[in-house]
Formats: sequence, structure tokens, C-alpha cells
Amino acid sequence: MARQPVPKRELAILHLGHFSFRAKSLAPPELYAKAGRNRWIFSEKVRDVSTSLDMTTKVSFALLIAILVSVGAAQESPTPSAPPEESPALSTPPEGSGAPSPLPEQTPSVPPGRSVRISFVPPPMEGTISLGIYDSTGKLMRVLHQEAKLNEFAIGADGLVTQWDGKNDEDKDLPAGKYHAHGYLVGSLKMEDLGQASAPVAENNAARTAKVRLIPNPLHNDKRSIVDIGIGFDSDGSYLKTDDELPLVTVSETPNLIRAGISKKSENAVDVWQDDGTSVREFRVSNVNKMMAFDCGEIELK
Repeated sequence: MARQPVPKRELAILHLGHFSFRAKSLAPPELYAKAGRNRWIFSEKVRDVSTSLDMTTKVSFALLIAILVSVGAAQESPTPSAPPEESPALSTPPEGSGAPSPLPEQTPSVPPGRSVRISFVPPPMEGTISLGIYDSTGKLMRVLHQEAKLNEFAIGADGLVTQWDGKNDEDKDLPAGKYHAHGYLVGSLKMEDLGQASAPVAENNAARTAKVRLIPNPLHNDKRSIVDIGIGFDSDGSYLKTDDELPLVTVSETPNLIRAGISKKSENAVDVWQDDGTSVREFRVSNVNKMMAFDCGEIELK
């Protein structure tokens, strides 16, 4: 077992006892009787004749012990110095304190500058608006608005205004670059439920799309006066859509459809059939020409 170091106070007492014993045993007796300024004996004055030598020695010895003990205590307990001032950058809040720990800088979900302002002048016709974002190849990346009313847009000095957050329909960030925004204003279309139809007849008459001539937009040179219209469906029902997948108007709200088709009835009407697995129903959509295309131009995503 390792030996423990002796504390300074006890070490001072041991040194004092050893020194007192050797001084008393080695000093000649006549020195105890001498008087003078250069006395190195422990007493500070000449021993009185009425006081015994032993008593004087004991008193002096006690005083010297008290002094050395005080010195040893002072050495063992030095005056505490002020702790070094901590650098604010390196200081750490105590555990459980209310101050939050600094966190790594995080990239926000929508970085500043990813929000793109889109403005357009709506065609001069009442109806709802469907608006899409397309990449440089013409692929639809985001359905920004579907059957939206005019009062759902903000009004700016340059027309109706909306915002795009730079995401696609899967809520994923798209790469920076140039994109295009355009859409359609859909007027009052007429929907008729023609009832049940046999699947073979519906399939024989169905096509993927039907060409429809739209009302030209008088606000600009309309290059999309003829558009291919198709039929789409999801868990909420069926809808007319463009051939580039932009939804235009709801046909029915029949859920859980498994297939659907479209065929052209006339210049201004199309027939639609849909199958939910239990029955096939047919609908006629008239006034499909009451639509106008509009263009928002090129937009840049940073």
C-alpha cells in the first residue's frame, strides 16, 4: 500500500518537536543562565530568579509551537485566487440550465429565393383556372392550381399573382433552371350522366385523347387554340385533363375507379366512360370548347 504524504501542518509540528529536543539536549547548561541581546534560546527575556528553568522553557516552547502551527495552516490554506476569466466562445452552460445549446446551422425547407412569383392576365371569360409548371422539355412538374376561382389569387399591378415554392407534385425540390408556366381558364361546361354502359362498347369507342378547338384568347396570339383532351382519375373521381396531364375540370366524384376512356361526340362535346370494378357508367361533357389558354411566360428557379 502506498504511503500517504504528511500534511504540512503535522510536518511543521514534527519538525518543531525534533528541533526542541535537540536544542535542549545539546545546548550547554550555562547558556540557559546567560542574558543578552544575542540569545538564541526560545525565551525573549532573562529568566526571573523566582521562576524555575523548566517553567520558562515550557512557556517558550508552547509559544513557538503555536507560531509554527499558524504558519503551517497559512501555507496549507492559501488565499484563493480569482478563477481565470473564461472565453465566451468556449464557455459551456451548466447541465440542466435554461440556456439552449447551439445547434448546427440547418438549411430551411424553402430557402430564400426558391419562392418564385408568377403573374398573368386572366382571359376575359368567367370560369375556373388550372395552372401548371413545366420543365424545358414540356413535362408537367407541378399542378400549381386546379379548378381555382379568380378570388383565390392575389391582385398585382401586372395581373393575378401566385407563388411557386420550387417543388414538384411529390413535394421534392426541383433543380435550379428555367421553367415555364401556362394554364387554362375553363368556362361553364355541361355534364350529363348517360347511365350504365357495356364495357365492350365503351372500350371500342374510347380513345386516349380527343382534339378540341378552344376559344382564342384575344389578349395575345394564342398558339394553343387546339388542344388534346383526355380523361384521368384518382381516388376522388374522374376529370378532364390535357394530354400533358394538367387537370381541367371534374367529371364525376365516383371513388376507386380502375379505368376510364374518352371519345369525341361532336365539335363541342366528348363522351366519357369509367369503370369502378362493379359497373361501367358513361357521361357526356358538352361545351368543351368554352376554354381559353393563357401563358405566364418563362420563370427562373434559383
